Amino acid sequence: MIVTLTPNPSVDRTIEVDALHRGAVLRARASRVDPGGKGVNVSRALAANGRKTRAVLPGGGWEGEQLAALLAPADVLVVVVPVAGSVRANVSVVEPDGTVTKLNEPGPQLTPEEVEAVTAATVAAAADAEWLACTGSLPPGAPIDFYARVVERLGSAQVKVAVDSSGAPLVAALDAGPDLIKPNREELAEATGRPIFTVGDVVAAAEELRGRGAGTVLASLGADGAVLVDASGATYGSATIDRARSAVGAGDAMLAGFLAGGGSGPDALREALAWGAAAASLPGSRMPTPADLNPAAVVLADRIDPDRPLTERS
Repeated sequence: MIVTLTPNPSVDRTIEVDALHRGAVLRARASRVDPGGKGVNVSRALAANGRKTRAVLPGGGWEGEQLAALLAPADVLVVVVPVAGSVRANVSVVEPDGTVTKLNEPGPQLTPEEVEAVTAATVAAAADAEWLACTGSLPPGAPIDFYARVVERLGSAQVKVAVDSSGAPLVAALDAGPDLIKPNREELAEATGRPIFTVGDVVAAAEELRGRGAGTVLASLGADGAVLVDASGATYGSATIDRARSAVGAGDAMLAGFLAGGGSGPDALREALAWGAAAASLPGSRMPTPADLNPAAVVLADRIDPDRPLTERS
């Protein structure tokens, strides 16, 4: 069982346009609405590939009801913690080349009692889990060290913890010693204060974060692939995509693939890359099924080339 915690879930509307022109009236080519939030996406990807998963999230307002309705057919066990505020609604505008412009609402203001209720529900849900994935931004009212507090509340539980967040919440989580973190290029740079221009820069930044408490770092690099850094060293891999449709949720699918692939080592990295590439080739934030995966598109490098430049932002 893999449990996900999404403290700031959303209802995600993805709109495809021919081109994004500021100030213009645009006609959409297509649109879709999906349940959103990083952990929700991780659970959706796991469920789509036959893995048992449980998603913990606060829910309130009409959007909260819509989110629950969208998740109902996804074969995800959902633990909804009632809150007074309404779940946020996010909008992603996608251009034909895969460029995504996102408008994310801040989310509901949680009271201290609601924060405690979400924490307690997460600890209970993770009691029999192999992994707990703490993911995404924090809603207003949640303390910056929320993820670190959740890890500490797990106590002696055997569950392993992955954290996929950014900024201060990610940095604060390092003190709790998560087993895995999954930053992207920008999040690596922000957490370490290092410029990230090459694969070598990624490895150096990842090693710094390991020195600050993270057990393993899975760095997602968008079209440039991913780097896995753990106690055994660093591994670089990439995957080819015939046509990129939307990067929304691709990093979440990557994390899901990594955990489903065992949560460590090159084999898990292969799964991560296959799942992430498949998600990027699908519309909106649709999560890939086994039929969408193309393991042959994944290549792991025999050795790390530290001077290999990164060509795109993740």
